Amino acid sequence: MSSVEDEQLEQRGVTDPPIGAAEGPAAVAARYAAAWQAHDWPALRALLAEDVTFHGPLGSADDADSCVTGLQRMAQILDHLTVHARASRGSDVLTWFDLHSTVAAPTPTANWTRVENGEITQIRVVFDPRALLAGLEASRDASAPRTGGTDNGQ
Repeated sequence: MSSVEDEQLEQRGVTDPPIGAAEGPAAVAARYAAAWQAHDWPALRALLAEDVTFHGPLGSADDADSCVTGLQRMAQILDHLTVHARASRGSDVLTWFDLHSTVAAPTPTANWTRVENGEITQIRVVFDPRALLAGLEASRDASAPRTGGTDNGQ
């Protein structure tokens, strides 16, 4: 990217730290997403402040351990993330990605993360959960034992 393009992005608040620079908020947010995808729970936990808050369409958490537990549950259906954009301004990072799951078509998702002193202190996630919920319900129905049928082999 040219220096003119870099300057234009900086004016709009769309910046990532240069490679090799001290780790900024965008890099912390990228490590968070990578740790979640890799199911690297110790690495993910290390990025969270003790009193981190998480709010999204499928759950909320008010501390680091609860946040990790919720992300572990969601990871049971996570296939991968396709990140389309990440923008940061000060302590705030916005990541736009498709959440690819094992139960539904890719789900467009916005994730706002606040990073203070190198730790994630707030996470807000926005997506339409209907396809994921329907896919989860269908997978539960498919794995539930069938009852009420007749057995012609008696």
